[in-house]
Amino acid sequence: MLILETIRISLASIRSNLFRALLTMLGIIIGVAAVITMVALGTGAQRAIDEQMAALGGDILSIQSSSWFSHGIARNQATITTDDAMALATGSEHLSAVVPEITSRFQVKYGNKNLNLTTVGTTPNYPAVHGFEIAYGVKSSAADEAARRRVVVLGAEIPGMFDADAAALIGRTVQIRAISFQVIGVFAPKGGSGWRNPDTYIWIPLSTAQFRVTGNEYVSTISAKVADTSTVSMAMLEIERVLRREHGILPGKDNDFAIMNRKQFAESRQQATEVFTYLLAGIAGVSLVVGGIGIMNIMLVTVTERTREIGVRKALGATKGNILLQFLVESTILCVLGGLLGLALGAGAAALLAKYAGWQTVVTTQSAMIAFGCSAAIGLIFGIWPARRAAQLDPIDALRHE
Repeated sequence: MLILETIRISLASIRSNLFRALLTMLGIIIGVAAVITMVALGTGAQRAIDEQMAALGGDILSIQSSSWFSHGIARNQATITTDDAMALATGSEHLSAVVPEITSRFQVKYGNKNLNLTTVGTTPNYPAVHGFEIAYGVKSSAADEAARRRVVVLGAEIPGMFDADAAALIGRTVQIRAISFQVIGVFAPKGGSGWRNPDTYIWIPLSTAQFRVTGNEYVSTISAKVADTSTVSMAMLEIERVLRREHGILPGKDNDFAIMNRKQFAESRQQATEVFTYLLAGIAGVSLVVGGIGIMNIMLVTVTERTREIGVRKALGATKGNILLQFLVESTILCVLGGLLGLALGAGAAALLAKYAGWQTVVTTQSAMIAFGCSAAIGLIFGIWPARRAAQLDPIDALRHE
C-alpha cells in the first residue's frame, strides 16, 4: 500500500507541473528515440547482409581478375577467360558447377522507357547454381548459347520498371545497347537491396554477350559452387592449382586472379556493421546521460520548492525512507514515461526512414527493452542525490522554510 500511495503522490506532483515535467523528460525521450533508431538501422543493415548472403549462396566462390596498383590506385587487369571456366569444370573434383559471367551496365529500351541496367552474360546453368526460378516463360538454353541467340531473361522487378505486365512481356522485343533482344522469361523475385539487387538485373547468353554485345573475350567473374562432399578450403586450393597451371604462373610468382569466399566476406561486413551499430548506439546513449542530468537538476529544484511539505510530512511521522522512496519513485516515473514516449518516437523514426529513405530498419524487442530499462535505471541513479537530500532535511528547518 505504501508503494501505491507513493506512486499516487508522485503522479499528482507531476500533473501539477505537467509542462515542466515534459521539458524534463525531453532529454530522455530524445535519448531513447536515438538509441532505438540507431540500433534499428544497424540491425536492418545486418538483416540486409543476411538476405544478400542467402541470395548469393554461402557455398559459392567468386573468381576474378586480380588488381594491380598504379600511382596508388587499384586497377583491374582482365585475366579470366571462358577457357579457365572450362578447365575448372573438367579438371576439378571439389566443384559441382562452374558459371562464367560477364557483367556490364547498358542502356535497355522498351517502348518509351530507357533504363541503365546491369546485364549479365552467362551460361544456362546460372539459375540452378544461384537459386533462381522462372516465374514466366523459360530460361535460356544450351541451344541459345551455341547459336548466340539474342534472347533475354528479366529480373523480377524489371517489368514494373518498364510499366508492363510480366507475362505480357514474353515474346516482346527490348533493345540492349541498341541491339534487339527477344524476352523469353522473367525470373521469380530473388530478394536484395541497393545496387546488389538481382531482381533489377537482366540475363543474356554468354556467347551473345561476348560476340554480339561487348566484343570482349574475358569474363568478369567465374562462380564456382563447392561440391557437397568437399570443403571451401579444399575447393579454393584446387581452383588456385588449376588456374596457375592454365595461366602458366611459375612457382614463387603472384597469382593474376583472386578467389573470394563470399561467406567470409559477408561475415566480415556483418562484424563491421555490428561494431558500427554499437558505436552509434553508444553515441546516442550519451544523450540519455544528458537527459539524466536534466532529471537530477529538476528534482533538486523540486526538493527546494517542496521543503515545507517535506517538513510537514516528517512532523506527521514520515521516515527518511518514506521521503527517499517518494522522490526516487517520482524521478523514475519521469524517466519511464520519457522512455515510453522515446520508444514510440524511435519506432516512428525508423518506420519513416524505411518508407521514405529506403533504408532497411528493424526494431527488435531486445533493443526496445534495453533502451527502456536504461531509461528507468537513469531515473533511479540520477534521482538518488535529490532523494537523499530531501530525506536528510531537518524537519524543524524544513517547517521554517518559506
